[in-house]
Amino acid sequence: MGKLLAFMMAVVALSLPEMILLRRVLKLPLLAAYVVIVGSGIVIVGYLFNFLLAT
Repeated sequence: MGKLLAFMMAVVALSLPEMILLRRVLKLPLLAAYVVIVGSGIVIVGYLFNFLLAT
């Protein structure tokens, strides 16, 4: 279930159209930081959700 949640969040937050829109507003280093922070947050939430369901 955590994988599904992480996938659904990543599709919205890290999609190509989203990156194109954000590229107009953010410079490349800030956009890269956004991708790294949001991507790692999504992975952590997926693992946490799996851990909470397993216990």
